[in-house]
Amino acid sequence: MIIIPARLASSRFPQKVLADIGGVPMVVRTAQRVAHLGRVVVAADDELIISTCRAHGVEAMLTSTTHKSGTDRINECANILNVDDDELIINVQADEPFIEADVVEKLIKRLEELKQNGEEFIMASCYNSINSESAQDANLVKVVLDDKDNAIYFSRSPIPYNRSGEAQYFGHIGIYGFSKKSLKEFCDLNDAPIEDIEKLEQLRAIYHQKKISMVKVTSTGFGIDTEEDLKRAVEIFL
Repeated sequence: MIIIPARLASSRFPQKVLADIGGVPMVVRTAQRVAHLGRVVVAADDELIISTCRAHGVEAMLTSTTHKSGTDRINECANILNVDDDELIINVQADEPFIEADVVEKLIKRLEELKQNGEEFIMASCYNSINSESAQDANLVKVVLDDKDNAIYFSRSPIPYNRSGEAQYFGHIGIYGFSKKSLKEFCDLNDAPIEDIEKLEQLRAIYHQKKISMVKVTSTGFGIDTEEDLKRAVEIFL
């Protein structure tokens, strides 16, 4: 199951998820990119998003307006839908209209491997190699890994610090995978100070010493974080 959390309000970019991209609202375009991979449900906080999705044939469900994070929102959605504890849930961000299907497929494959091997994990996610210039962008989250491709830390800062001049940077792709059981476990964790400082919810897991298994992918997609990103996206569909 793929659940797309969608929040109407945005301090930096009001109603971003409904922005028009080539005649199709952003959240709908994102849903269409992954529709062939499984059941797709948009978990929204406003009836305007619900009606927009349904008008385009996308399943949508109203959730609370008080959730702190998108992961908390998809957890509510999964509970309403009575998803089994062992079922895999993919969290695709609503502002990722260029997410590639093969990225999602690789994440699903990793989750299935973790499940089959009986490995303990709380979530899995994806990353790719980026250059030093891209690493300076605070909207592009960086991740540092251990020798088993588990996340050590995520930051909006360029990490690791390039004192040797030989740093290799990895950009985090904001797609997450859980089992229903691990999704609940994550949402039951107490908030973490570093989560609030960086405004990155996955740091909640790092803070509580929970494993985030990372999958390296090749991706040219990009999230829509600013008006400039939207203009770039619109130009692609011209």
